[in-house]
Amino acid sequence: MPSKRQALAYAAALVALLAVFGLYTQPEFLITLADQLWACF
Repeated sequence: MPSKRQALAYAAALVALLAVFGLYTQPEFLITLADQLWACF
């Protein structure tokens, strides 16, 4: 049986992956992010 710490790590990784997937469904966010990254150069 996995420890509580390992289960918490898996849960945090799953939340992070779902958050990234949610951002990819919003193209305007990605355009804004790309513009901000490009502005650094």
